[in-house]
Amino acid sequence: MFEAPPVTMTTSSTRQTHRQILWAQVGGLALVQGAITLMWVIYNLYLVELLALVGFSRGLATALLIIENLLAMVMEPLMGSLSDRLQQQLGTRFPLVSLGVILSAGIFIGLPAFALGGLAQAARWLLPLMLVAWALAMTVFRSPAMSLLGRYAFGTQLPQAASILTLVGGVAGAMGPLASSRILSWGPIVTFALGSGVLILATVVLRWAAAQRNTTVAPETEASTEPTSDSAMVWVALPPIFGAGVGVALGFRSLMMLFSRVLDSQVVDSSPPLVLGMVFVSLAVTAIPAGALAVRLGNRRAMILGLAGLAFVCVAIGMVNRNGTAIALAALFGAAFSLVSNGTIPFALSMVPPPKAGLGTGMFFSGGAAASSLFGTVVASLQSMPLGISTAVGVIALLLAGSCIAAAPRRAASVAP
Repeated sequence: MFEAPPVTMTTSSTRQTHRQILWAQVGGLALVQGAITLMWVIYNLYLVELLALVGFSRGLATALLIIENLLAMVMEPLMGSLSDRLQQQLGTRFPLVSLGVILSAGIFIGLPAFALGGLAQAARWLLPLMLVAWALAMTVFRSPAMSLLGRYAFGTQLPQAASILTLVGGVAGAMGPLASSRILSWGPIVTFALGSGVLILATVVLRWAAAQRNTTVAPETEASTEPTSDSAMVWVALPPIFGAGVGVALGFRSLMMLFSRVLDSQVVDSSPPLVLGMVFVSLAVTAIPAGALAVRLGNRRAMILGLAGLAFVCVAIGMVNRNGTAIALAALFGAAFSLVSNGTIPFALSMVPPPKAGLGTGMFFSGGAAASSLFGTVVASLQSMPLGISTAVGVIALLLAGSCIAAAPRRAASVAP
């Protein structure tokens, strides 16, 4: 099933004025984003249990996550670039999206069945290989799918469209801290089957929406007609996109770790699930207003404002000693992060020509994977270090993101998606 042919600027300027966001298509994309987040929530909740079922220790779970993120560093931009090629040759990214979804859903539902099947000692190493294979399958379709946002929303309206993705992702992410007991009570077979089913259903909805007539508001020119200057600009733009991905992901993970440390060590009436859940609830609740603010201020300004808010939270969390204060700060954390999260994909898309949307999106996710891998290797040492050092790491990461966003070259408005 193919996407509708691109609508040219010369024939659709009036339509773009009145229809700058295709809400049905954006809604389908948001469902896919929510399914991805939900599957990772389930995976992280059950990873140690699945490994324990076949006789592996908790330490292997950390090692696997590091390996998966290292591989994702390469796979995300690679799959994004491959989808760009398919878009130019076939007029659609969906063959790659469909392949990734089928592989991810199939492997995901097979993980608990494999672990519970009573493996022989020699065969137990197949489970870690399956876990890595699933993580790689997820990278096959994430960048190609998320890059579609540039075709479903036009120019400055991208953060408003992305706010729907943030809202759905925040709701799914809140299930980790707030509903972990309920999810674990369902058992791995039911839970993993649910995750696979949600992903397949979300993809079906997205493909149905994309099959409707006039399903693009942004031009996507052929690669062969792309000016040489734009081709050169792609390579200049990739390092800031990657750096922003590293800074945003490392800053977010550092803040989540700081909250956990403070709640465990110095908050007398702490309720970690409630506080950490409030981050995601606030992220979801403030997503749409934050998107509207980004349209008004400009995406980069809104992202930098959000990063400044996150830096304030990073410094202030060390002074918290009551659960109520922690909840209030968690709400501010979520609200500030919504400004950042709404802007990440629009920022990546604005940095590259439309025919390279998959590569630009993939480079941002690659930076996030690099940060996750780095975080996994140093998290144990950070938890044993003074709180001030952990705070400094978070602030430096946020400064890196802000610097990359502020200093990134701007493309001409006539070229930007």
